[in-house]
Amino acid sequence: MTVRDRSLAALVAVLWGVNFVAIHVGLQHFPPLLLAALRFGVIAVPTVVLVPRPRVPLRWLVGYGLGFGTVQFIFLFVAMDSGMPAGLASLVLQASAPFTVLLGALLLGERLTARQGTGIGLAVAGLAAIAVSRAETAALLPVLLTVIAALGWAAGNLCSRLAAPPNPLHLTLWMTVVPPVPLLGLSLALEGPAADWAALRAAVTPSGVGGLLALAYLVLLATVLASGIWTALLRRYPAGVVAPYSLLVPVVGIGAAAAMLGERPTAVELVSAVVIIGGVLLGTPRPLATPSEPPPGGSESWRLPQRSP
Repeated sequence: MTVRDRSLAALVAVLWGVNFVAIHVGLQHFPPLLLAALRFGVIAVPTVVLVPRPRVPLRWLVGYGLGFGTVQFIFLFVAMDSGMPAGLASLVLQASAPFTVLLGALLLGERLTARQGTGIGLAVAGLAAIAVSRAETAALLPVLLTVIAALGWAAGNLCSRLAAPPNPLHLTLWMTVVPPVPLLGLSLALEGPAADWAALRAAVTPSGVGGLLALAYLVLLATVLASGIWTALLRRYPAGVVAPYSLLVPVVGIGAAAAMLGERPTAVELVSAVVIIGGVLLGTPRPLATPSEPPPGGSESWRLPQRSP
């Protein structure tokens, strides 16, 4: 990679890492399910008008939207609203990477190598250490919710892979058309119309500026700009060259949360972070043959190796 493209890859990692701080801020102004619905709805409207629908089977487009866009963000945003620290969320969500490989082996018959199995084992051990540590302080539920979010992301990865889109960015943009309706429906049912309407009214007052800025960051910087750069890099270079930069996301996420939100991870969490990132790196499939879908803050660059024809 050229120096310029390395810098762009690092910029994407920074944008995705800070994304978790933006989510934290947004949740102070919007109910979690409403925030998720707005995040996708703002992108979905211009997508339907301006972007050609990708020529992929509808079931995989819908599956991608439900797994990556709906399940992941329901559990991630609810977890963070329930007390999951932004920095720790950026780390635990990395479980989507080994989960993608594991689900591919279980559901699609993909071959799981010893290297990948070892990497998955390390990542799971790191997650288990965090879970045990959090259980001692009665904060286990947000961690478990974030793990479920990672599973949703992994399921979305499989659907994206099976869709085999000729233009991955178009698939990513059209995926955003799926989540708004179920997310808004759940928000109205569980959070209530009154809470949603109050949040929307407050958003256009001086006190709601922070929420609007957070939403703008999630839509424009973390999704449109970062995903556009990432997709362009994946078109120019093998995915295995670009993918490791996604491992910077939890590093940036933890650092940004410490600097901006005053979060202080425990020693157990820091050691577990090293183990998880090491497991993710060790378990990275070789080669990573196809480009991946860009995320809300994570390593969606994990893709299963393509089968031989």
